[in-house]
Amino acid sequence: MAEIQLVELTVNGERRDLAIEPRRTLVDVLRHDLGLTGTHVGCEHGICGACTVLVDGAPVRACLVFAAQVEDADIRTVESLSAPDGSLSDLQQEFSAHHGLQCGFCTPGFLMLAEGFLAERPDATKEEIREVVASNLCRCTGYQTIVEAVDTCAARRREGTCA
Repeated sequence: MAEIQLVELTVNGERRDLAIEPRRTLVDVLRHDLGLTGTHVGCEHGICGACTVLVDGAPVRACLVFAAQVEDADIRTVESLSAPDGSLSDLQQEFSAHHGLQCGFCTPGFLMLAEGFLAERPDATKEEIREVVASNLCRCTGYQTIVEAVDTCAARRREGTCA
């Protein structure tokens, strides 16, 4: 019989008590135990970035972290970006306006990567944004539209003109 560990996770501002096997990754717990399927599973090796979430504000590959490792952390998934009424965040709106998505599989990871990056570097240059988004893989967009979306969102946040 597998060992079970009790963990308390704070996900999207909500405290959750879980009984899980210590070997379970954060991405599996988010998707299968908490039903937060916006976090996608791609390569399961930390390369693609589809599973990126924020842990204490920093982008983290959820496939590389055991859920038990983030027990005292604040975890945010892509579901945390939109408002309770379902309206999109400013970053999500810019991704849509700039066509920064096509098939959409990688989009949650890019959104969380960008959200964490902009919180840390609100004055980021387009070149810095390009360098950061290059850490995630997208097979559809060619990245330029993603860079434009993040850059526009950053500029609007600095100007205070977010939707």
